[in-house]
Amino acid sequence: MKNNEKYRPLVYVSSAYAGDVTANTFNARRYCRFALEQGQIPLAPHLMFPQFLSDNDPEDRELAMFMDIILLGKCDELWVFGDSISEGMAAEIEVAKRRRQKIRFFDSEMREV
Repeated sequence: MKNNEKYRPLVYVSSAYAGDVTANTFNARRYCRFALEQGQIPLAPHLMFPQFLSDNDPEDRELAMFMDIILLGKCDELWVFGDSISEGMAAEIEVAKRRRQKIRFFDSEMREV
């Protein structure tokens, strides 16, 4: 790391994936860019895991959620985006609460609520 680079915390980006996958993927990318611009390192497993796991296969989904929770534990904070909470997002929030991780909520326009 160069001397002029500052510390960037790792934040877990939680947003909807299922349903309108095209729009939700687009939004997840927006949310990651926003986190980056806020000085964070965004981690959004729901942008990576669907590349090789099927959200429609119950075993794949269970494995993805397991890995999500492991990665969430490596993050400094959980950032939740969107105007509604999906089942997967609710599970991530519950785990972060149990772990006493900091949770921040943002609407779909990235305004903190």
